[in-house]
Amino acid sequence: MHLEVLVEDASGNIVVDFLLEKVLGPQRQGHTWRIHSYRGVGRIPPNLRQVPDARKRILLENLPRLLRGYGKAYEHVPDAGVVVVVDSDKKDCKAFKQELVNILIACQPSPRTLFRIAIEEIEAWLLGDRKAIKGAYPKAKTAVLRRYVQDSVCGTWEVLADAVYPGGAKRLREVGFPVTGHVKCEWAERITPYLDIERNASTSFRVFRDGIAGFAGVLQAKV
Repeated sequence: MHLEVLVEDASGNIVVDFLLEKVLGPQRQGHTWRIHSYRGVGRIPPNLRQVPDARKRILLENLPRLLRGYGKAYEHVPDAGVVVVVDSDKKDCKAFKQELVNILIACQPSPRTLFRIAIEEIEAWLLGDRKAIKGAYPKAKTAVLRRYVQDSVCGTWEVLADAVYPGGAKRLREVGFPVTGHVKCEWAERITPYLDIERNASTSFRVFRDGIAGFAGVLQAKV
């Protein structure tokens, strides 16, 4: 199967690329994928037919247009689909997913699409495997990792920063972007190769894992 995968930022691109290979096997050995990263998640436009400024590359603002395009491009390609991976941030996950599904329903034809949401941020998937974090960062602060409540809305990336970054989240907030973005990409590059997809304690990760496997026909789909 071929997957067109939409993620909200560069660090998400790195994490998802590694994970797809762990779930589906190496590229072009039964499955292929192309990942498109954006410069933030943004908001779903109130008018799904409005023309967004594509140059800004904000995911949700462009999502209605993107799904319409994929619907037309893959209308007669049964072995292809779209995967959208976003953070919930502080949104109600069920309500947010329904908003995403509503965009898809409005597309005619609509592409075969899987929506998956990381709660609160994709760093929750990294925090779901403490052994992986310790593998990448042997000096990671165990006390910080133990205090984290998995998939809680607590400032997730800040928890990871407090565990592995010199000066913690406070220092990263002080330096701001683009440094924060670069550091999140470094976490993704270093930790994700160590992730055990069976051991991961994040419920939102397991829903992603099983959803991808089902979508691609590896096991029964869980939507």
